[in-house]
Amino acid sequence: MTNGRFVTFEGIEGVGKSTQIGRLARSLGARGVPVLETREPGGTPLAERIRTLVLERGEEVLPPSAELLLMFAARALHLHNRIEPALRAGRWVLCDRFTDATYAYQGGGRGLEIAAIAELERLVQGPRRPDLTVLLDLPVDAALERARSRGAQSDRFESERREFFERVRRSYLQRAAGEPGRFAVIDASGTPERVGERVMAAVEERAWIA
Repeated sequence: MTNGRFVTFEGIEGVGKSTQIGRLARSLGARGVPVLETREPGGTPLAERIRTLVLERGEEVLPPSAELLLMFAARALHLHNRIEPALRAGRWVLCDRFTDATYAYQGGGRGLEIAAIAELERLVQGPRRPDLTVLLDLPVDAALERARSRGAQSDRFESERREFFERVRRSYLQRAAGEPGRFAVIDASGTPERVGERVMAAVEERAWIA
């Protein structure tokens, strides 16, 4: 059996990553492609516990350096215990955020050194990189309005100021410009159906499926 494909979905809050992952998973399943849907931070029981530590707004301050290390601790668990076994079994892994989010949020948003992130990436991932990264892009104001309309209680990231998300979005777009072969930048405006058509077109361009 050949290895599966590793497809990650990136973007700031409110761009519709979860919705589009679900749509793509259903479309692939209808074509007989085995799919695993997962997310970061999280994806395994222990990594989900780390996710709670990262996202909750507790009494103790979580400095950016600790946030970064927790992200990669969760990622190491996720890769070893879930992502790599699924890929070896021939499944497509659709992941809600991966290391590009760390570069965007902890690098662009928090201002941590890119070299430090790159060294942790090398240590935790080795050569593993996504086969395709779908960057769902919206202007910050439109994305945050969508996020607010969900009505859910905001976590540590969602409660950040607009300027933070501008830095994150800019970092994402810079990474996409630097790796155009891996990234597909998708206009996330419009209906979920229309955005889903753009996502599927980006997948079909790779000629991985019939």
